Amino acid sequence: MSVHDLDAPMRTPLKHARGLGSAQDGVRHWWMQRVTAVALALLLPWFAWLALSMLGAGQDDWRAVLANPRYALPLLMLVLAMFWHAKLGMQVVIEDYVHTRWLEIALHLLNTFACIAGALAGVFGIARCMFAP
Repeated sequence: MSVHDLDAPMRTPLKHARGLGSAQDGVRHWWMQRVTAVALALLLPWFAWLALSMLGAGQDDWRAVLANPRYALPLLMLVLAMFWHAKLGMQVVIEDYVHTRWLEIALHLLNTFACIAGALAGVFGIARCMFAP
């Protein structure tokens, strides 16, 4: 009988969990959700005011407004905060409710790519209005 055989009954499930602990990203994720939520709480009423004040305006009027950095920069911040917040929120939903590993990975990838594509489309559209001749 070896020394290792004597330890066998003393092993706990902790042995199997070692190395599978926290990814140390939870606090950062939690803070970023709160930061983006505050940004959205400030920027969405501003955008609602802008949209209501532009009722009936045409495309040229919107381009003229977005050529002004006073309006374009907060709109850029809104788009980026909105898609970042959406990505973080969907990530939590996927982690909590999807229990098939391959499907979870596929949904995380889809979520990331969709949010990046949406944010880039928004930034590109605003930049195009800002720098249009």
